[in-house]
This record gives sequence, C-alpha cells and structure tokens, in this order.
Amino acid sequence: KAMYVSVTGLKTKGLVGWIRFWMLAIPAFRAAQKAEGCLICETKTLNGYHHTFTVWKDKTSMMKYRASPVHLKTMKVFSQIAHGKVYGYEANNIPTWYDALKDFNDYARDV
Repeated sequence: KAMYVSVTGLKTKGLVGWIRFWMLAIPAFRAAQKAEGCLICETKTLNGYHHTFTVWKDKTSMMKYRASPVHLKTMKVFSQIAHGKVYGYEANNIPTWYDALKDFNDYARDV
C-alpha cells in the first residue's frame, strides 16, 4: 500500500489573520505529529507562505486526521484568515522537501 504525501502552502490575511492562523495552526500541527499513521510532519516558511509537509502511512490515516476536531476547527475559519494551495498524492517512497515543493508548485490546487 502506498504512502500518502500532503503539502500545503498558506498565506495569512493581515495581522488578525496571522494571529488567528497561529492560534489554530500550532494545535493542528501538534495533533498531526501525534496522529496515528503520521510518518513525517514538518513546516517551512518560503516566500511568505507557511508550508506543511506531511507523509502518512496511507491515505486512510491522513483522511482520519483531516476529519479530526482540531483540523475541522481550523478548516471552518480558513477562508477568513488565509488563502493558499494544497497538493496530496500517493508515493512509494518519501520525497525530499525540495521534490515535494516542486510537485506542489506544479500541481497544487487553490483552497
């Protein structure tokens, strides 16, 4: 069964958006790090975008985290505080940050 890779890039909207983003993003990130099936959970800020790079044992594990209360709470207010893109795909091995960001830049969809 293939692993699942997810890359997001979010840019906050103004100071209030930035504050609210971090109040929600930190608990969501910590929950992802501890989530069942999460193999890698990292962040990086590039060109004003806050990126997350997660690799999951499989897509089911990622979907379970995506449906968790802490992630749903963040998604509920997302459009008010940020804009960005997301890209997820199955892979047989763990990509580097460089390769994951290249794929993100080529294929990500707006959220």
